[in-house]
Amino acid sequence: MKKLALHWKILIGMVLGIIFGFIMTSVDGGKGFVTDWIKPFGTIFINLLKLIAVPLILASLIKGVADLKDISKIKKMGLRTVGIYISTTLVAIIIGLAIVNIVKPGEGMSVETKERIEASFATSADAMVTKAKITQEAGPLQALVDIFPKNIFVSLGEAKMLQIIFFALFVGICLLLIEEKKAKPLIKFFDSLNEVVMKMVDLIMLFAPYAVFALLANVIIAFDDPEILIKLLAYAACVVGGLILMIGFYMLLVKFVGKKSPLWFLKQISPAQLLAFSTSSSAATLPVTMERVEEHVGVDKEVTGFVLPVGATINMDGTSLYQGIAAVFIMQVIWPEGLTFTNQLIIVGTALLASIGSAAVPSAGMVMLVIVLESIGFPAHLLPIGLALIFAVDRPLDMCRTTVNVTGDATVALLVAKSLGKLHDPKPKNWDDNYDKVK
Repeated sequence: MKKLALHWKILIGMVLGIIFGFIMTSVDGGKGFVTDWIKPFGTIFINLLKLIAVPLILASLIKGVADLKDISKIKKMGLRTVGIYISTTLVAIIIGLAIVNIVKPGEGMSVETKERIEASFATSADAMVTKAKITQEAGPLQALVDIFPKNIFVSLGEAKMLQIIFFALFVGICLLLIEEKKAKPLIKFFDSLNEVVMKMVDLIMLFAPYAVFALLANVIIAFDDPEILIKLLAYAACVVGGLILMIGFYMLLVKFVGKKSPLWFLKQISPAQLLAFSTSSSAATLPVTMERVEEHVGVDKEVTGFVLPVGATINMDGTSLYQGIAAVFIMQVIWPEGLTFTNQLIIVGTALLASIGSAAVPSAGMVMLVIVLESIGFPAHLLPIGLALIFAVDRPLDMCRTTVNVTGDATVALLVAKSLGKLHDPKPKNWDDNYDKVK
């Protein structure tokens, strides 16, 4: 086991977790055992990743900007990053709408199945509608206001990524604008902090195979009605098929723009993909994504420090694709008269904007879906029913779309690095590189 590559260890942990979860669902007291004695280890792992995400973003971004030595390079990198992110998100939405309109998974669902789904998930759906209302009532420019922190220590404590990114960029730019000898001590501090946090990533990843076992086992025991899941397979297949096509699109970019082997690229980032699948959170996976892209793909630190934190916040290709499919699926089932070409164009625009504002946490896409549906005049009294229709399979699909989100972040980091001449030979580090000197 010791000689196995990390991604194989994680994959084995995932498979064993799924098998164990299914076994526990058929054992008396099995679900309680998993919840009380297995799930906490997955929670600890996610907490550790979140613990280092903020200092990693702060240190890597400040150091990266300061190392550019030229403010104009920040503008160039920023425009390319945001431009590519928006382009890939549009492609994702269009792929999703094309698939759902061709397959039409929402047609032919029986009234009995719809009623059972509504009865099972109406309460959870109502909660998502309430969250979406709060987001909408904040005002059209609230997302812009939220970028600028009034207290950076509160922002750091609450892990408000956009505010942290703004502060880090601000500090990095100011370091460029003062004398080099005065800026040097602070730059060295953040450089050292970045190295320490990256070493923390290496150590935490030793626990990853066991953590994903716990996370997947808990996911399996959460489903009480497999029959409903089977009824929704057509919808789920559309989403998964679209996500696979999106990864295929990324691999074309890697091969023809990044000039790298797609299989090699997937192998290098696979631990981050598997963690994204297990945690359903691109924010929690961010430290691992940064470590894999920087050390194993060969993207310069200043690129990963900027592109990946921004991507974890605004690049939600998988979520956008899902929103397009989910919105049309719901309309096919309960509001077919709303399926006009104009409404689908509105879905494209709204899903794009919603993906930028979507939080990098589990099920945030469900909240943003409400906003997408309301933008096309979807009847308010049908919203809870519509969300209930897809709630049963949201968790596994959330896992899949988060994997695509993280893959997209890594792909864009490679493309930006290639365009700026910031791509070099990979130099992977191990947790015990310096162990012999201190043991």
